[in-house]
Amino acid sequence: MFHTLPAPSSMIWNASRSLPQNVDLPQVLPKKKKKPYPIPLKKIQQAARMDKKLAQMGIEKPLEPPKNGLLVPELIPVVHEVLDAWKLLIKGLAQLLHVIPVYACSDCSEVHVAEAGHNIQDCLGTANAKRRSFHSWVRGSINDVLIPIESYHMYDPFGWRIKHETRFDYDRIPAVVELCIQAGADIPEYPSRRRTKPIRMIGKKVIDRGGFVEELRPWKSADSTTVVDLDTHEASRRLPPPALSEVPRISQETVEAYETVRSGVRKLMRKYTVKACGYCSEVHVGPWGHNAKLCGEFKHQWRDGKHGWQDATPDEVFPPNYVWHVRDPKGPPLKSSLKKFYGKAPAVIEVCMQAGARIPDKYKPMMRLDIIVPEDEEARLVA
Repeated sequence: MFHTLPAPSSMIWNASRSLPQNVDLPQVLPKKKKKPYPIPLKKIQQAARMDKKLAQMGIEKPLEPPKNGLLVPELIPVVHEVLDAWKLLIKGLAQLLHVIPVYACSDCSEVHVAEAGHNIQDCLGTANAKRRSFHSWVRGSINDVLIPIESYHMYDPFGWRIKHETRFDYDRIPAVVELCIQAGADIPEYPSRRRTKPIRMIGKKVIDRGGFVEELRPWKSADSTTVVDLDTHEASRRLPPPALSEVPRISQETVEAYETVRSGVRKLMRKYTVKACGYCSEVHVGPWGHNAKLCGEFKHQWRDGKHGWQDATPDEVFPPNYVWHVRDPKGPPLKSSLKKFYGKAPAVIEVCMQAGARIPDKYKPMMRLDIIVPEDEEARLVA
């Protein structure tokens, strides 16, 4: 996979709508390069020097909720709103995929929403030279549209760190769900410790965490509706195809749920700590990353397979997964020669748009709806 960065808007603006006419897609960085820090390195070093200075003086580190282990009461409504929208998003996508065809490349992470796969030669998977970089299309699933970013569920995020030998003792659940649990959502199948007294720290050392407690591990039934609704596993098989008259309504509800999840994750991550590996897609919700040696990306031998933890961005916890925007899903496939005239959109938005949903205004510039796609002969004459 490639790492992406937010990109600035293009220079073309439409004054009548106060929206950019065209927006560049996020910058793509190669795998053999560490992700940049979301917070400037100078600020990170400055905060570390301040913590070290206070520790040398024997002064406790000032911590506010949720950094001290307590919940933030004003974010509890946001937590439940995000969790409900997450369930609705999975349900809506699972139903729409019975109606809207989605294709995925079997050799790379490319996804395409149309009646057939595109002919753009940008495959970077194995043996792509033999296929002249054409994609090898297979029928896609909900996990191709909604990228499953998972995280370890921890009963006490401030307790024992996960070691490589103990990694199988912890459940893997969607990172969005784990973030909601640590922010105050109570799910019986995934219990979480709720502190009444704050933890205390001097520098990087925890001097009072309220002791280590035995983790609650209740038995989880496979028929539990709560757990099933929170996961994308076999979601399309669980839910039947919708009636054609219901497709526009479902698609609009799915778009609204998608936007609710995105905005809610951003609000929660302003307070709650989420770590991401600077080399791979691993994410961990909590004050410190885990110690499982599972990183196999750039120079992992130098790190003994350990992840290079840094602060995560919302797009790493809930990736947008950009796909080519198709104006006519039943028309001819997209071509490499006209690639610069095509726009892109998040896969969820593209699926819902083809199902009849209204496109949010913020996605229209990156979809390049104002650009007329020329014919092959005309494309050579365009500057």
